Amino acid sequence: MSMFCYQCQEAAKGIACQGSKGVCGVTDKVIHLQDLSVYLLKGISIYSTQARKLGVEDDDVNKFVIETLFKTITNANFSADDFVGTIREALKLREKMKLAFEKAGGKLTGIIHDSLSWYSDSVHEFYTKGEAINGKIDANDEDTRSLRALTLYGLKGLAAYQEHALQLGFKSDTLNAFVQNTLVAITNDELTTDENIALVLETGKYGVEVMALLDKANTTRYGNPEITKVNIGVGTNPGILISGHDLRDMEDLLNQTQGTGVDVYTHSEMLPAHYYPAFKKYKHFVGNYGNAWWKQNEEFESFNGPVLFTTNCIVPPKKSNNYSNRIYTTGVSGYPGFKHIAERENGGMKDFSEIIEQAKKCASPVQIESGEIIGGFAHNQVMQLADKIVEAVKSGAIRKFFVMAGCDGRMKSRNYYTEFAEKLPKDTVILTAGCAKYRYNKLQLGDIGGIPRMLDAGQCNDSYSLAVIALKLKEVFELNNINELPIAYNIAWYEQKAVIVLLALLYLGVKNIHLGPTLPAFLSPNVVKVLVENFGIAGINTVDDDIKLFLQ
Repeated sequence: MSMFCYQCQEAAKGIACQGSKGVCGVTDKVIHLQDLSVYLLKGISIYSTQARKLGVEDDDVNKFVIETLFKTITNANFSADDFVGTIREALKLREKMKLAFEKAGGKLTGIIHDSLSWYSDSVHEFYTKGEAINGKIDANDEDTRSLRALTLYGLKGLAAYQEHALQLGFKSDTLNAFVQNTLVAITNDELTTDENIALVLETGKYGVEVMALLDKANTTRYGNPEITKVNIGVGTNPGILISGHDLRDMEDLLNQTQGTGVDVYTHSEMLPAHYYPAFKKYKHFVGNYGNAWWKQNEEFESFNGPVLFTTNCIVPPKKSNNYSNRIYTTGVSGYPGFKHIAERENGGMKDFSEIIEQAKKCASPVQIESGEIIGGFAHNQVMQLADKIVEAVKSGAIRKFFVMAGCDGRMKSRNYYTEFAEKLPKDTVILTAGCAKYRYNKLQLGDIGGIPRMLDAGQCNDSYSLAVIALKLKEVFELNNINELPIAYNIAWYEQKAVIVLLALLYLGVKNIHLGPTLPAFLSPNVVKVLVENFGIAGINTVDDDIKLFLQ
C-alpha cells in the first residue's frame, strides 16, 4: 500500500506524504481508512440532502458526518481500529438514510456515484478501496481537484468547530445542511471552475457562521474571556495535563478533580481556558505547562502525570519516551495503545476517575520554566479597550496591527515568526489566536500606553474574535472597506482548522493575506493564480523584506 496525503503544511517536499508513513506519523493504512470514511460520507449526504427536501432530518446522521470529518483532521486519530468501526457505522447509516428517503416517497434520479452503492464487510477490502480512492480527491483535472480539496479541508475545519459547539448543546441545522450539500457538490463533475470557486467562498461564509456559533456556546456557558495572567511554573501536587480544544472536557475534568489533591494544567491550545471566568473558581487549576503541540515528546516526559487529549495535535511517542501508559484520548482523538475515555451518557459528565487515580500515584511535574503569560483579549474584552485603542491609533502611538494567528509546527522555518515578532517596530501591536502564538507569547514585547503589544484572543477558533475586532474598528473609523484599516495579516498555518479560518477571512473581504511558512501543497498553480489575483494571497519572504513590505 502507498498513501497520498497533502492536507497539512508538512506535506513531504511540499508535494505530499507518500509511501507507508506520513511526516506526522500516520500510516498508509489509516490514511486509506480515512479516505474511505470521507468517501462514504458523500453517499450518506446524497441521500440525506434529498431526504431533507422531503422533511426528513436525522440527528444521528448529522452528528456522524460532523464527527467523522473532524476525526480525519491531521494528528487527531491514528487508530485503524477506530476507522474500521467508523466505516461499518457509515455503511449502516447510509442504508438507514436510504430507507428513510424511500419511505418518504423519494427516488434518486440522475445521481450516480459509487459512494451510494459500494459495500463490503471485509477489512482488507476497506484498505484496498481506500487506496483506490486515494487522497488526491476524485476529479477530472488538477484545478477541480485543487478547489475540491480546498473546500473539503475547509469542511473538516468547520466540522471541528461545529462539534465543539454541539458538545455544549448548540446545534445548527443550517450548518448540517450546508456541510452535506457541499459533500454532494464536490462529487459533481458538471460544476464549472467559477462554480467551484464560489463553493470555496461559500464554505468561508459558513466558517464565519460556525465560529460565531462556537463563540456563543463558549461565552454563554463560561462567560466572556477576561484579561488574565497565567502561571507557567508548577506546584508541588501531582497534576493532570489537558491538551486539545474541547472546553466541555475541561469543565468535566475540573469538576471531578476538586478536592482530590490533583492539580490541572493546560497544554498548547487549551491555554485559553484560563481566560474564561467560569474556570477561575477552581483553585487547583494552576497554570499552563509547556508550549505548542509539537514539543510534547519532551514535555510530556517531564510532566510526570497523566495527559488527556481532547482533540487533535497528537504526536506519536518516540521509542525512547516512557509516557505512553499515562496518555488518554477522548472524543474523536485516538492512538493505538492509548486508553480512550468513553462519551457522556444522557447529558452527564465523562468519567475521568481512572486518570485521576493514576495522577495521585505520580510525581509532581518537573518545572521547565517560570513566570506568567497574559491573554484573554477576545472581542468583548478588546471592545472595552476600544476608546484607548482608537486614541492610540489616531495619535500615532499605534502605527499598525499585525494579525499573526494560526498554527505552530515543527519546521525550523517557523523561527521566522519569532524573529518577525521581535523585529516589529515598537509602535505596532500583534493580534493572535491559535498555537502560533507560542513562537512569541513569552517574549518581552512591552506595551503601548498600557496596551500590551501582543493581544491573545484564544484558540484557533477565536480567530473569529479578531475578525469581529477588525469589523468593529472599521465601523469606529467610519471606513468603507475592511482593507483600509491599519491591519496586516501574516498567518501561519498547519492543518484544516487554519484552512477554514483562511476561507472565513476571504469571505469577509480581507485581502493581501500572507500565508506561511509554505503555501498549501493541494493548491494547483492556476488556483494559486486566482487567489493571488483576486485576494492578494502571498507567501512569506525574509523577515526584513516582509516587515518593509507590510509597513509601506
